[in-house]
Amino acid sequence: MFLQFTDKPFRLQLSFHKIIEGLEETAKTDTGQNSQNAKALVARVNQHPELRNGITSEDQIIENADLIADLLADLFPKVLALNEIKAVSIPYQGLIFNHSERFKNILKDAGPDFEINIRDFDDMQLYVLSCCMILARIYGTMLDFSKPMFYDIPTKNGVIKHYRILYNADFIEVFATDEAPKLTPDDIDELMDNYSDIELWKKKFPIGSYVIKGFGLMTLVDVTVENALSTLKSNLLSDYTSPQIKESLIAIFRSMYGIPDLRMGFTLFNQNQDKFMSVKFGPDMQSFLLPALEACDTNEILCGESYQLIVKQHTYFAVSNVDTYIKQNPDSSLGEHFKNQDIQSFILAPVIKDDVLLGILELVSPRPRELNSVTANKLEIVMPFLVDTVDRKMHELENRVRSVIQSYYTTLHRSVYWKFKREAQNYIQNVDAGLTYALKEIKFKEVYPLYGQVDISESSITRNLSVSNDLRNQLNHLISILKELSKAENELPVKELLFDLKTFATEMTTSIRANTEQFIQHYVEDNVHPILTAANPGKTLQAKIDHYFEHINELTGEFHTNRRNYDKTLSLINQKLAGILDRRQAEIQELFPHYYERFKTDGVEHNMYIGATIAPDKEFTMADLHRLRLWQLRVIAEMEVEQFDLKSVLPYQLGVTSLILVFSTPIAIRFRMDEKHFDVDGAYNIRYEVIKKRIDKAHINGSDERITKQGKITIIYSKAEEEQEYLGYTTILQKAGVLADDVEHFEVEELQGVAGLKALRVGLIHSPELLLQRGRPYDDLYKQLN
Repeated sequence: MFLQFTDKPFRLQLSFHKIIEGLEETAKTDTGQNSQNAKALVARVNQHPELRNGITSEDQIIENADLIADLLADLFPKVLALNEIKAVSIPYQGLIFNHSERFKNILKDAGPDFEINIRDFDDMQLYVLSCCMILARIYGTMLDFSKPMFYDIPTKNGVIKHYRILYNADFIEVFATDEAPKLTPDDIDELMDNYSDIELWKKKFPIGSYVIKGFGLMTLVDVTVENALSTLKSNLLSDYTSPQIKESLIAIFRSMYGIPDLRMGFTLFNQNQDKFMSVKFGPDMQSFLLPALEACDTNEILCGESYQLIVKQHTYFAVSNVDTYIKQNPDSSLGEHFKNQDIQSFILAPVIKDDVLLGILELVSPRPRELNSVTANKLEIVMPFLVDTVDRKMHELENRVRSVIQSYYTTLHRSVYWKFKREAQNYIQNVDAGLTYALKEIKFKEVYPLYGQVDISESSITRNLSVSNDLRNQLNHLISILKELSKAENELPVKELLFDLKTFATEMTTSIRANTEQFIQHYVEDNVHPILTAANPGKTLQAKIDHYFEHINELTGEFHTNRRNYDKTLSLINQKLAGILDRRQAEIQELFPHYYERFKTDGVEHNMYIGATIAPDKEFTMADLHRLRLWQLRVIAEMEVEQFDLKSVLPYQLGVTSLILVFSTPIAIRFRMDEKHFDVDGAYNIRYEVIKKRIDKAHINGSDERITKQGKITIIYSKAEEEQEYLGYTTILQKAGVLADDVEHFEVEELQGVAGLKALRVGLIHSPELLLQRGRPYDDLYKQLN
């Protein structure tokens, strides 16, 4: 008695036995109306044994729909039917029924042709997640497979709404059948290391080898605004001069407001001239205030209430009905101005930075009342990001630089675990008490950011060189073989191949493009290897062909030697650098806990955040920040020195360059529940991310020289007091024999959206004495801080 799912590791025995057993207990033990109601419902259920023993078809679900709804009445309270988006569902499967009224209305609006599917989930993921659920229930192996899942459902107007899926599997039991292999710990370990090997998962969990008995609950949460905000934030941190940005931004606002044909515009405000200006804010971002003008005095286009609200009070101005506005304000041309553009309601939102009007965001609709003073307040959650974006755009206009791209992701760290634990305890206590509890946002305010990186120099050039050398070696071997083969077997078409291979070999001596390696490998595999395989040469030539095929192996072959050496070089450097940083981090964490994360790329970079909110049980002072900054400078110096010592044994003797970014203004970070990582929070803090993204490729102002240089540490700052602070640190490390006496001072070129940065660059001392200090704590250095 099973509902069959194709290509799934289990069969479904859809049953409400747990609910029925609860009703039977109530009928026996309770008195009064509760007992009578339970008895009556049990009597009805007994006439339909499939509800207890297992539903075998979707027809039975339809036939028993009313009875199922009565059985689940406590889980689907009528008072919440138009509020909750809820249904019965088996996790990750397409079987959904007993929808709440709101859920039904949502699907009805989506239309009869709409097919509900989980976003970005394929059959492989569904199979593996089903197996993970079995592992948890049968073997007690808890794998963290809780990837956020979403439905994207259109409204009747065509606006896409986004819903987060939450599953409740409390009413589900999992059983193994005789066909289910018994898994050993080694089997489970193998599965953990092979997430993408679907054939392995199907071998360990054959199709239909388990039984899921019961039913699940699915609740949807409307996260349209949050999704729009996240997308908007990402877009504004990307290249907003790209052709797709206008469409993307408009789609976001349409989703937020539920208006399928909402339009968006922007008008720049020039404070010095007291004029509105039509400036392209991204591609084709028109101005509705100035549809045909380049510029206009503010009092010519705005007057009375609109002028006072936008220009003077810096608040929203909204008109819900343009025709009504024209009648009530006959002396104002603003209403006619918008009506002539087929606009019947609009919002003008001032973009304010440091109490200065930068411009006006315009949202317009062709119908009255869709935009109004109430819906204008939705902009409060997005305006901080828009404000900063407009501010960056104005800097671009002034400095003739391009737009800013930035992104930031982070992971959990033990320094912040306490806050998550406390919130989890609050949640459990409330749930156990039968109360509804919404998890609070995890945020750390007033934290000081520290960023540093040690980057491997000329890694791209070296990789290209290794690829070129390997390919040239392989091509020369093939050319030699084909020349001999052409003499031995004239009928083989090798002349054209020889010409192409010689051309490739010549190109390898000049330059290599991004796709050269892949192109040549495909050419050789598709055109040359079949000729070699089909040939029937003599023993000597056959030995050369066999030798060639032996050495095309990526792991052992001669034709991949240089690329293996390059990969080994990067791996050894990164291991050395990351090992030092992690080991030293454990030491400094003991002095004052702080958030820390590092990333391996072509080198190692790290982020740290320190402040009272991260360790509220300790007294945070600026001395803790100063000690951490000195530690950062010292550990980067150690990483440089150790890498220099390592260089002599590397296949490629690559060096590194180092950089520290100083940012003295405290910021806020918050944990993104949907993506499970920390994000900087607030519009002003975006500047910090911009600098991090762009600074390592910057040049000295007025020069072609990079700000970073091998054998030196570059310290980026913007304030005079930051310069004096770090000069103090360099003095301490100079006295300790770590840094050289040469300290350079220079300005950094203007970057995309960032200006006014300065830098110190100080040399390192590569001495044997420093290597002898491996593992020694830095405590003596901290004592020299004032």
